Amino acid sequence: MSKKAITCNTAPSAIGTYSQAISVGNLVFISGQIPLNYKDMNVIEGSFEEQVETVINNIKNIASDAECSLNDCVKFTVYLKDIENFAAVNAVMDKHLEKPYPARAAVEVSRLPKDVEVEIDAILYKK
Repeated sequence: MSKKAITCNTAPSAIGTYSQAISVGNLVFISGQIPLNYKDMNVIEGSFEEQVETVINNIKNIASDAECSLNDCVKFTVYLKDIENFAAVNAVMDKHLEKPYPARAAVEVSRLPKDVEVEIDAILYKK
């Protein structure tokens, strides 16, 4: 198995012992993204929907650097501090994705890094 780290300058840098993404064969595994501004690494201010938009844009930028797009995503995992925000996540994703939609799991968690409201990771299939 040969794995390659994906490093994207237009998404938040890794702040621990992980990579932004790893490519293995035809799969790309994108680490959990939170609503960070990649320029200053601060959590963005704004509505929950704006935070989800930032997360999706960070994933989109990493996917692009891996020579993929959001529509190459086969699986998302969404972590929410409040499962009541699930409909808002759906609304934002609907603006960015085409059918057939990827598989997805959504779980409510007690806490996320930097005490944000949402984190999303992704698995993409590279053609």
